Amino acid sequence: MTAVAKVEPFHIATLAIVGVGLIGGSFAAALRQAGCVGRVLGAGRRPQTLQKAVRLGLIDEAVSLDEAAQRADFIFVAAPVGAFAGIFAGLKPTLNPNAVITDGGSTKKNVIEVAREGLKECITQFVPSHPMAGSHETGPQAAIAGLYQGKRVVLTPLVENHPQDIERVQAAWRACGASLVTLDPAQHDAAVAAISHLPHWVAALYMQHLTQSDDATLKFELAGSGFRDFTRVAQGSPEMWRDIFEANRQAMQTEIATFRKVLERAEHALNAGDYAYLQDMLEVASQARRDWVGKQS
Repeated sequence: MTAVAKVEPFHIATLAIVGVGLIGGSFAAALRQAGCVGRVLGAGRRPQTLQKAVRLGLIDEAVSLDEAAQRADFIFVAAPVGAFAGIFAGLKPTLNPNAVITDGGSTKKNVIEVAREGLKECITQFVPSHPMAGSHETGPQAAIAGLYQGKRVVLTPLVENHPQDIERVQAAWRACGASLVTLDPAQHDAAVAAISHLPHWVAALYMQHLTQSDDATLKFELAGSGFRDFTRVAQGSPEMWRDIFEANRQAMQTEIATFRKVLERAEHALNAGDYAYLQDMLEVASQARRDWVGKQS
């Protein structure tokens, strides 16, 4: 008779969240709800934010970055990607050798670069990830335990990662209710530039266009549900999105150039009275959107 190996339930004794906002706070809340975490530490730049996270029950205590690195056996970095270089360098000196680190950064190539520089030989402990979930809301008060339920999380493991560390990160995200996809970092950055970063870019520029118009007040008074849905993402954190555009500049440039050609072709059709082209374009767009919604249900 073959013995069946006992599978230990996934549990994090001490979790540290670096950046306890929507993404980090929701990660902590989801793991608490799943019963997978013991103590939760929070580190970040703003003491008032950390104290709010304590009051909301997202974290048990606010600590310094080096204390988080020393005490935690699982670290989730959820700050704006522009702050990652300093965070990784700050974690390195006191990092628990048994800890695994992952992140919620919207870009991966640059995050991995600064992780290699900051963590040095401890890079083996960092398993990059990116949850395809979010909101225009910010701060710990926006955190919800169900944010990742049914959402995809992209992992871009490194060749240096130990299999057991990858498994720990996978288990954490599954405990949050997410499904997992593994991609190459360049593949990831190109894809999210198209489906996440460009939409925010367009919405933000559109809002700037409206606010600079002579009759902006009238337009905003008339705006309805379509305007609300299209521009919602423009409410996101300016600091976070500035860092994303900087970090993913090359992929963004490619997407913007391609989108400009589509825009110019449609403008040419409008100018030429080519309504057959416009009808076909609108039908293709409408069907593609319906198909996507169908896949989500």
